[in-house]
Amino acid sequence: MDNWRASAACQNIDPDLFFPVGTGAPALVQAEEAKRICRGCPVQEACLRWAMDDSRQVTGVWGGLDENERRCLKRRLHHRTAKAR
Repeated sequence: MDNWRASAACQNIDPDLFFPVGTGAPALVQAEEAKRICRGCPVQEACLRWAMDDSRQVTGVWGGLDENERRCLKRRLHHRTAKAR
């Protein structure tokens, strides 16, 4: 369910902020600014869950994590689940 979006801190922010282009200094600064907004968001966890599980977002900052951080988190969760079996 997407009703968490109504409470998102980024609701009135230009969405382009959350999709930095490139890997240079300007893109890193942009990603950090997006993450700063996410850190103060009351629905950060729901956003991250949606990006990782429901929609499988591969680009952008979602729930305070960029695509590389989400990929690493997914791997850690997968390894943790595999060990528990």
